[in-house]
Amino acid sequence: MAKPYRIPDYKKMYPEASKEVITVLRTTERKMQYQEYDLKTEQTIVNQEKHNITVIPSREDSLERLLDQKMQFAGKTESVEETVLRRIQCAQLHNALFLLPDDERELIDRLFFQGQTEREAAAGMGIYHNAVHKRKNRILKKLKKILEKS
Repeated sequence: MAKPYRIPDYKKMYPEASKEVITVLRTTERKMQYQEYDLKTEQTIVNQEKHNITVIPSREDSLERLLDQKMQFAGKTESVEETVLRRIQCAQLHNALFLLPDDERELIDRLFFQGQTEREAAAGMGIYHNAVHKRKNRILKKLKKILEKS
């Protein structure tokens, strides 16, 4: 539904303009009305015979209004490609971990899977903190080489 004002009489405004120019001006004015008014307002249709009212929402909505209406939006999700790559990397890491000796695997498990600090792992394993740090770095380099080969 167009804005309730009339399209200007371009023939009177531009008497020297050709018929094609007047047609383009009218079309452009109507398109501007459509963009500025029709898309941004909701329409109410009253049916006298059926005694009902139909509301057609605007086709341009604000984020605030949608949030007020508790509309849900799709969250950012991982693409299929990213999921597949992550699973492949996890499988490769899992295989690389099984190539490690038991004591090295235990250290990695304590630090990265159980969330222990280097000091806590050292106390649990009965070794010095510096030794845990050096072993961790050596094991990580070893894992990196294994993963680069696969």
